[in-house]
Amino acid sequence: MSGGASSAASGSSFLGRAGPLVLARLFTAGLTLSIPLVLARVLHLDEYGTYYQLFLIATTLYYVLPFGVVQSLYYFLPRTSEKRPYLGQTLLFMSGAGLVGALLVYVLLGPVAAWFSNPALLEYRVSLAAYTAFLLGSFPLEVSLTAQGRTRASAGVYLISDAVRAAVMVVPPLLGASLHGMMVAVAVFAALRFVATWVVSLRGVTGPLASGPLFRAQLAYAAPFGAAMLLAIPQQNAHLYAVAGAVAPALYALYRVGCFQLPVVDLLYTPTSEVLMVRLGELEREGRLEEGVEAFREAAGKLAYVFLPFAAFLFAAAPEFIGAMFGEKFLPAVPVFRVSVLGVVLSILPMDGTLRARGLTRAIFVSYAVKAAVTVPLVILGVKHLGLMGGIGSWAVAEVVGKAMLLVRVPAALSTPRRQLRLVDIIPWQALGRSSVAAVAAGLAVFLLRAGAQGAWMQLPTGFFWRVLPLAVAGVLFVVGYVGVLYAAGVRPLTVLAGLRPRRTV
Repeated sequence: MSGGASSAASGSSFLGRAGPLVLARLFTAGLTLSIPLVLARVLHLDEYGTYYQLFLIATTLYYVLPFGVVQSLYYFLPRTSEKRPYLGQTLLFMSGAGLVGALLVYVLLGPVAAWFSNPALLEYRVSLAAYTAFLLGSFPLEVSLTAQGRTRASAGVYLISDAVRAAVMVVPPLLGASLHGMMVAVAVFAALRFVATWVVSLRGVTGPLASGPLFRAQLAYAAPFGAAMLLAIPQQNAHLYAVAGAVAPALYALYRVGCFQLPVVDLLYTPTSEVLMVRLGELEREGRLEEGVEAFREAAGKLAYVFLPFAAFLFAAAPEFIGAMFGEKFLPAVPVFRVSVLGVVLSILPMDGTLRARGLTRAIFVSYAVKAAVTVPLVILGVKHLGLMGGIGSWAVAEVVGKAMLLVRVPAALSTPRRQLRLVDIIPWQALGRSSVAAVAAGLAVFLLRAGAQGAWMQLPTGFFWRVLPLAVAGVLFVVGYVGVLYAAGVRPLTVLAGLRPRRTV
């Protein structure tokens, strides 16, 4: 009896284990958000476009070169008592990947600069190579802690790392340093993070640093997902590279502002998906696979109540948001921005994490392969004939296709011999329906507010407070409308979101 109660308590509160990660990222989200907003005001438009191009290159390598080895820790560590070999060989692999990334930057930056018609990129060859190397080498830091169930420690690392990263990117430009000075600062930060990764990840674990048989098994698991990343990241970034090669850096800066998203998806989706993966691994080890679908629906339902209203607000208040955050010179980015918020809606269902937890990484690879095949003709024709809107439109169509392919595989991944699931069985229909109605109603209220107050907004004085005022009023109206409709439907938002708080398991 007590064992059953313990299991129930653990299962019902598993999502609460993501709470420390969510809170840590929430605290640093404002600091992280400040980076592009500050740089948009202190850098010239051409230099701002160069900044985005430099980090486009670094982040592309950051997500491609790990080849799924780091993410495989979520699968192996919850299932083994010999953790040190998996951690050690992951650290060694990523150190090598960092060296490969630095070499690629140094060798290929010339051709990339020519493609972007931006020779200024070559001035940052050394600092970008160093930053990429150490950034890749430090990739396992937070993952190694979360995969061991040490979510509080992982949250602390996120808190410190993100805060320092934001400081080294914002403070130098504010003090008058150029973009070159900022790149040197972030390279030094990445080097310190690399050292911390080795110290923190291996603390408290014993045994050999690596094992040939274990690494071969780890690589075999990671290979399909890694191959998927080789397709997925270039595919996701294809529109960015295509637009960068077709327009001047200043216009590219406008496009990147249009693609900008507040870090709410990373803030909630990533830790929720990570904890869901660990939970599914625990259920498998305990022989309770049939509980996996409830865990999936719980996670998706919580995300729906946040992501749907967030996307609706960004779509409705796009002019106020862009004007307040970046300034009126970036208002031409509003149409691109409204399309890009589709990515928030598509993140409601943690499908990729579920498939990875079940070892179905080949399904992820197939979905990314199809996305890549769809993207190539779309982005070429879209950018050529429709410019910036063609670029973001090609991305949106490909994302819908890829998510649909993942979704059809989730029921089988969560099924058991005793319980075969259909697509309708895994969707949190009630949460999706109620949050959708409330989000649409609140969004319409924002549109009506703009129609009635547009003249008054144009008469406001200059200054930061007055620039933010329309966004603040729209935000208050939206929140009141959304919460009010939910209450009318019998939903208590604070109770729904309580699942993201840290809770003790029994």
